[in-house]
Amino acid sequence: MPRKKSNQDAKRADTVKRGKRNSAKADKPRRRSWILRSLYWMSVLFLWGGIVSVGLGVYVVLSVQAPNLYQLPQRERGIVVLANDGEVLAHRGIFQGDEVRIDQLPAYVPQAVIAIEDHRFRSHFGVDPIGLARAVWVNLQAGHIVQGGSTLTQQLAKNLFLEPERTFKRKLQELVLALWLEYQYTKDEILQLYLNRVYYGGGAYGIDAAAQRFFSKPASEVNLPEAAMLAGVLKAPSRYAPTSNRELAEERAFLVLDSMVRAEFITAEEGQLAVDNPAGLTRTPYASSRHYVVDWISELVPSFVAATEENLIVHTTIDAEMQDNAEAVLRARMEQAETAGSTPQAALVLMTPSGEIRALIGGTSYAESQFNRAVQARRQPGSAFKPFVYLTALENGLSPESVRMDEPISVGNWQPSNYANRYHGAVTLRDALSLSLNTVAASLTAEFGASQVVERAQRLGIRTELHTSPSIALGTAEVGLIEMAGAFSSFANGGTGVLPHIITRITTLTGEVIYERDGSGLGQVVSPRNVQAMNDMLATVMSDGTGRRAALDDHPSAGKTGTTQDFRDAWFVGYTSALVAAVWTGNDDGSPMREITGGSLPAEIWHDLMTEAHRGIPPSALPGGDYQEEPRSIVDLLRDLSVATIQDLLNRQSDVPVDDDRSFIDDITENPR
Repeated sequence: MPRKKSNQDAKRADTVKRGKRNSAKADKPRRRSWILRSLYWMSVLFLWGGIVSVGLGVYVVLSVQAPNLYQLPQRERGIVVLANDGEVLAHRGIFQGDEVRIDQLPAYVPQAVIAIEDHRFRSHFGVDPIGLARAVWVNLQAGHIVQGGSTLTQQLAKNLFLEPERTFKRKLQELVLALWLEYQYTKDEILQLYLNRVYYGGGAYGIDAAAQRFFSKPASEVNLPEAAMLAGVLKAPSRYAPTSNRELAEERAFLVLDSMVRAEFITAEEGQLAVDNPAGLTRTPYASSRHYVVDWISELVPSFVAATEENLIVHTTIDAEMQDNAEAVLRARMEQAETAGSTPQAALVLMTPSGEIRALIGGTSYAESQFNRAVQARRQPGSAFKPFVYLTALENGLSPESVRMDEPISVGNWQPSNYANRYHGAVTLRDALSLSLNTVAASLTAEFGASQVVERAQRLGIRTELHTSPSIALGTAEVGLIEMAGAFSSFANGGTGVLPHIITRITTLTGEVIYERDGSGLGQVVSPRNVQAMNDMLATVMSDGTGRRAALDDHPSAGKTGTTQDFRDAWFVGYTSALVAAVWTGNDDGSPMREITGGSLPAEIWHDLMTEAHRGIPPSALPGGDYQEEPRSIVDLLRDLSVATIQDLLNRQSDVPVDDDRSFIDDITENPR
């Protein structure tokens, strides 16, 4: 049975009920207090966020120069590039392609750009919060930046007003300027500015120049597949331009067409028809190698001229006839190489001993690749670097007649070997350089120090950073083609260091001189005596050594071959008293060639190039004339010999006393093998 409640139990229950009622009454103020505190701190955060945002906005606006905010810059200035005799080599900039109005273009041209670059362009206010949030989310998931959230307006702001630096400040400036553009211009005006100002690759700025460059027609006449290809280029012009990679350009164009279908700019049937009939790239039989020259000059001009919107005339050192002849020579030799089953790339530079560039070719076909290997590439020169080793030896008291051992050696853990593992025993430095013996170059570098070799190379004009490991003796540091030609120029001009150059003067169309070259070079960098000795040794390379295919019939010449491991690079760098030329062949991806050495294809190109370039130039001896060994005492001659060489010779000639007359030294230096 249930127990009957007592009075005490009733009182206890009543107390509990009162406690619950009091607790409920107390919870209400606490909840109201928590809500008020939350609202308070939210208000504080909102207020400070607003203050910070306003302050940041003011800072960003003030950090952008006022003229940029209120005046659109002109289109890229035009330049006229002249050869050294006044012949027009090319026009660039405003002279290529016209400014086009949006209403002159087929509707699918701007639609293609909007579909692939900013499909909410017509609805946002310059900044797309949805697109920005999506990009942030995608990037966070990927762990790195894979997608951008910039609108067309932001891209235009960046192209018009800002430097291409990737900083938080620049991004904020881009946002402010995008808002300003949206306030100042209509959507069609912004789109028109964008289409006319952006870079499309292949040297074309603006959509009309791009249409002319790729399809040989004005932008107003492009069809749907061509419009898709032009729009696809914008993501990465150097990668997607059809002149750089036709396959990638088509894949990107198909993506544009798909985006246009999804945006309902075109029907699925129209998109499929465009996919089935992709844009055809219009090409002439070849694009002149002069484009390599003009591309480089266009890049150099801003460093010579302060900010100006005036059109310019650039006077250069280029000899138009030599340039065209160089191209003909290169094409002929490379076609022969292709017939023989090897199709590497090639580049060359031809200059005077004072550093004036007369011809420059950056690749076998400008139409196929605009990458300028003569200017932009850095490759290992192999044995073409050895003259700096031998100059080091000369400046440390040796001579071309000094003798060293050609035998297997070890320098630390490094064990260099000769080509075909052939060794000659005791050899003079002249013969060692002529035969391009790796062991002798390595032993000389170990003897005098790699840092000394690097110092000589840099003194003669190598500007690329070089390592100081023992293998530098064999040219394992990457250098540029122009650098090598400039360094060898010191041997061709009597020892003066040069700065290779191509621009001599820049004027406005009205004749006002804005820049004029007055540089005098690097001064004396090699003594006349050592120039004479180097010319003697490098001439032997041409007459009796690895460079025999390069030798000229009527002009005294000197030079050096270079071949890197597994035939990845092949060089010939050489000179006469009138001209200096450097030739490189190799594959862009560094893969091996089919046994092309510096003494084969590059030497043959060099021979043909210099033969053509010297037409009409009278023969002239190399600086210093014929090298004559100065009379030296037996002590001096013995000092020329390394300890290992002396021991080897004594073992062979043990029956001849060392202090006998000169006949012993004469014998071993005249018969070193």
